[in-house]
Amino acid sequence: MHTNADKKTTATPPVHRELDVETIRADFPILNERVNGHPLVYLDSAASSQKPRSVINALLEYYRRDNANIHRGLHTLAERATGAYEHTRTHIAKFINADEPEEIVLTRGTTEAINLLAYTWGEQNIGEGDEIVVTEMEHHANFVPWYQLAQRKGAIIRRIPITVCGHLDLSDIDTIINSRTKLVTVVHMSNVLGTINPIAEIAAKAKKHGAIVVSDGAQAAPAMPIDVKDLGVDFYAFSSHKMLGPTGVGVLYGKRHLLEAMPPFNFGGEMIQEVRFDKVTWAELPHKFEAGTPNIADVVAFDAALHYLEDLGMENIHRYERDLTAYAIERLSELPGLEIQGPRETEQRGAAVSFTDPDIHPHDISTFLDSHGIAIRAGHHCAQPLMRVLGKVATARASFYVYNDRSEVDTLVEALKDMRKYFCL
Repeated sequence: MHTNADKKTTATPPVHRELDVETIRADFPILNERVNGHPLVYLDSAASSQKPRSVINALLEYYRRDNANIHRGLHTLAERATGAYEHTRTHIAKFINADEPEEIVLTRGTTEAINLLAYTWGEQNIGEGDEIVVTEMEHHANFVPWYQLAQRKGAIIRRIPITVCGHLDLSDIDTIINSRTKLVTVVHMSNVLGTINPIAEIAAKAKKHGAIVVSDGAQAAPAMPIDVKDLGVDFYAFSSHKMLGPTGVGVLYGKRHLLEAMPPFNFGGEMIQEVRFDKVTWAELPHKFEAGTPNIADVVAFDAALHYLEDLGMENIHRYERDLTAYAIERLSELPGLEIQGPRETEQRGAAVSFTDPDIHPHDISTFLDSHGIAIRAGHHCAQPLMRVLGKVATARASFYVYNDRSEVDTLVEALKDMRKYFCL
């Protein structure tokens, strides 16, 4: 949208301040909803965050005023739409401290971003006997593409285990990452355990052996400052919909020299430079990875989400989530038999809190809470290998964000107490 394109994207220096959650909540229309006769308590932001009014308005404004296809048209609407779309790319680059907008590839989500890597960089660089290092806490989106690649290529998957406290066990890391390692891929923040992993430390180990480092930042990017240079990663992927933005927009950051060497992922319009009957050449970065008409409106609206987060301050968001999570763990620990997964030290974790009741299946927990207007997630959270390590079929998960407060934690805990009475426990 042209009004957003006029905004500066240079983030202001972070200011330490307490978040005014009451004011923040007023920005989210959906929080006024009632569910099953109760005020909505939305505790499922690890799956998808809610959207502030500014993001909703940006989406509507684009369709009202600027709707046109991008890059190809010379008329006014096409130029405005193109400017707004590319403005978001530039903003994303600054948000994560990438060197240039050309290092930002826009996808449909984190899942597509990682698949893009597996089918481009992976196909080119992984061979028989090569080793790919993953962790035991990966989301399926950061395991299955690499597993499939290893199956096709005859490569070997090695894994970094977790401790009983939910941290990565790095005691044998110098054996796990070795001269045969070609790729190390590590989730930045676990969507089940909440664990924040030491990406920079692991990346330094990988670089000693010339391995490429990938990080799934889907949970971390919404909740804390991200600097891809400080992390030492070669690729970093995340999604708009978990950080107040629209669905259907993902980001793949990659170092320029690696992206330039990779072949395209999809073929068609926009990603070509020239097409002849006997020869085809590809467009420059990042367009060679963005075939066809992209999700223009949602990319444009993502810019408004980034502005909203920057106005709050990513350090302030991280601090607030840490304090709220500490309170949640303290309150949940009052419940007899309830088992909380992941680290207890909130300095080393994010705001996703998974738990199990010894007598009630997580799906039944979720259904009961929904009857009280409380939205949580229950299941294996697209992390079945981790569930097997934990000895669980599923967990219930409450995940918090900037629009949640302590009163909602209290509502959750009281509902869980009522649940046990309901089941005569």
